This record gives sequence, structure tokens and C-alpha cells, in this order.
Amino acid sequence: MNWAYFEYFAIVSAVLWVAAIGFYIPFSKKSHTIGTFLATGGIIIFGAFIIKLWINLERPPMKTLGETRLWYSFFLSLVGLITYLRWKYRWFISYSLLMGLVFLSINYLNPLTHTKVLMPALQSPWFVPHVIVYMLAYALLAAATIIAVRGIYQYHNGKLSENVLWLGDNLVYVGFSFLTMGLLFGALWAKEAWGHYWTWDPKETWSFLTWLVYLLYIHYRYFYPKKQLNGLWILSLAFVILLLCWFGVNALPTAQNSVHTYG
Repeated sequence: MNWAYFEYFAIVSAVLWVAAIGFYIPFSKKSHTIGTFLATGGIIIFGAFIIKLWINLERPPMKTLGETRLWYSFFLSLVGLITYLRWKYRWFISYSLLMGLVFLSINYLNPLTHTKVLMPALQSPWFVPHVIVYMLAYALLAAATIIAVRGIYQYHNGKLSENVLWLGDNLVYVGFSFLTMGLLFGALWAKEAWGHYWTWDPKETWSFLTWLVYLLYIHYRYFYPKKQLNGLWILSLAFVILLLCWFGVNALPTAQNSVHTYG
């Protein structure tokens, strides 16, 4: 199993997810059951590819941005499914699958060359937990952004639901917990690899900024629970900062000598 097979797994998963979204549209319990079955099938197939790729590469497929996008698509769709099974928000799982499809499509349109080589700094027991908790955090916070966008839409149409705000807050709480673990794991890994817990590397700086913006949202919601629209906009802005941290930092001139540039 190698990246050449990604096309087949991606197409099958994408078809199942698109079909699932279609089955969630009607107001029919039977239709929703079929949609859940299809969504689950797509997640299992996509997860199977990640496992097979891991075995074939003989290393965790977490080295490049393309590889982290695999995990992001997987976790985002999984978060949507779990949330739907718990609270039955059809619109939420539909948007989660749609966002998973976006990142799956980016990888499909930009095929990568993957090697088994893992540079010494990545040959650490902190590598897998650091990346996994960050991808989980990013998926949960992306899901919270879906809530924010819906909340803003509802607010301007005069029918903002408290359930929407409650779900958004709780997704942020869980996502923020994983984000915090990611920072801590990264600091421990940095101490082992480079001898320092923190060096204000561009990636570290933007990761800390991302953490601060979500902390700001949590505090704002606590102290100003009635100013709902402002909170929703802060949550939306936070995701923009997150994306800049994940993708944008690598394009900065200061990042060319970053210790977080692995290829």
C-alpha cells in the first residue's frame, strides 16, 4: 500500500460522504440511518488507507502537510459523526463531511511523494502524540467554526439557538484541551531534540498565538455570555489564525530556517 492507491480510497470515501450528505437532507429517519451508514463506511475506508500507509512507510504518516491533511479529513468527519450520533444535528455532520471532503480533495489534486526517511528530530516518542492531539484539536476547532458560522447566520435572521452556542462552547473546550496538550508535548519534544523547551521559533510563536485567541474566546464567553455575536466572530477569527499557523507560517521568510520545517 502506498500513495498511488490514495486515489481509489479517496474516491470511494468521497462518494460515500457525498451520498451521506444527500441522505441527511430529507426529514426521514430511515434516510438518516442510511446516511449514517454511508458516512461511517467512508470514515472506515479512509482510516484503513491511513493505517495501510503507516505500515507501508514504516513510520507514522505525519511528516508533511499532505500527511497531516489525511488525519484532519479523518478526524473532522469522525467528530461530525460522533456529534450527530449524540445530538442528531443533521446540518452539523453534513458540513463536517463537506469540510473533510475539501481537505481530501486538496490531497487528491496535489499528489505527494512519500519516503520512509524520518529525520532524527522526528524519531522521538513525542512525535506521534504531538501530531495526533494537534490534529484532533484542529478538527474539533474546525467543527466549532462551523457552529460559529451557523450562529452568525441565525443571529442575523433573529433566531440564534442556545443549543448552537452550547455545542460550539463545548467543542472549543475539548479542542482547547487538546491544543494545550499539543503545546506541552511539543515543549517536551523540543527539550529532548534541541535542548530547549521553547525558542520562539515561528511555528511555536503562531501556535501560542492560536492558543491565546481560543483562550480569549473562552474568557469572553464566560464574562460576556449575552454578547453572543461578538463571541461568534472571535471564534471565527480564531480559526483563521489556526489556519495561518498550520499552513501560512511555512510561507514566511522567517520560517525558512525553522526547526519545524521537515519537508
